[in-house]
Amino acid sequence: MRLARILQCSVEDLFRDNEAGEFVEAEWVGSVPRTLMPIRAKVARVGKRLVARPVSALGEWLNYTVPADGLVYPPSAGQQHHRRSKKVRIQLLEDRNVLEKEIVVAGCDPSIFLAGSYFQRIHHEASVVSWTMGSVSAVEALKRGEVHMAGLHLVDRRSGRSNVPYLKRHLPRGQFTVFQFVTWQQGLMVRQGNPKGISQIGDVGKPGVRWVNRERGSGARRLLDDQLMHVGLLPETVKGYGREVSSHLDVARHVFEGEADTGIGVESAAQLFGLDFFPLQEERYDFVFPTSYLHTHPLLSQFLDTLTARSLRKELEALGGYETSGIGTVIHL
Repeated sequence: MRLARILQCSVEDLFRDNEAGEFVEAEWVGSVPRTLMPIRAKVARVGKRLVARPVSALGEWLNYTVPADGLVYPPSAGQQHHRRSKKVRIQLLEDRNVLEKEIVVAGCDPSIFLAGSYFQRIHHEASVVSWTMGSVSAVEALKRGEVHMAGLHLVDRRSGRSNVPYLKRHLPRGQFTVFQFVTWQQGLMVRQGNPKGISQIGDVGKPGVRWVNRERGSGARRLLDDQLMHVGLLPETVKGYGREVSSHLDVARHVFEGEADTGIGVESAAQLFGLDFFPLQEERYDFVFPTSYLHTHPLLSQFLDTLTARSLRKELEALGGYETSGIGTVIHL
């Protein structure tokens, strides 16, 4: 206890095999930072690689609430010629053993943060980091080995089936597993009372109706384009078609704040902002991951167990718009 007081730490810290503070080399996702200031980074082992991203990429609010795993420092003058490389040197702020247990998810379902909190209650040194991106981008990030799991909701135009037809076309057979999560409705979100009288996709072509769009490759964007084609509207006739945001919550926020009159999103986002909601399509949101991670990642299978917990399912349904009866169904590609 005297030694702990002198070192200004806890007694537990004296006996902990703590590797925080060491320097590691990781692969940076995105453009390599060029700054004089250190960059706060999230770091995780995905397969055999250490992968890092800036904490700021989590979004404006999470940037101030999610702790960094390490700091990326600017290269010295002698290292400048290596800047074409995606490798960065990171001083860890977290124990190396904790990083080995981190689970990285790509997708657009905001409830993954809630699921991560449930998981951390059981496994205190584990964390789930969710990078918000559309379905196609999430699957591509999975293929590049940047994340452990990808979430998607892509309905096949011909069969009407969710996700599996797309994954069979874009992932190698026999190497990936699909884990069914929730079923939800995607639809039009409008301000309470529906002042512009918008209830179907044909109404977005009315004069004075302002749209807020999702990025290419997202399930919402694909649904919009299919619906516009079905009613015979051209994208250029939709005012605001080119204005893109990156999540269901961003769409709802734009409508709530009056920056747009309508946009496509999930019912839970509409309920959060007190918006009226007009459903367009029922979809299934699934997670896909390399089957080998069930054996090589120390906690992935336990995280999947957490997703099926009754308490989490009840809370998801209380958010609104989530139907959870199929959670845990496994599909092998």
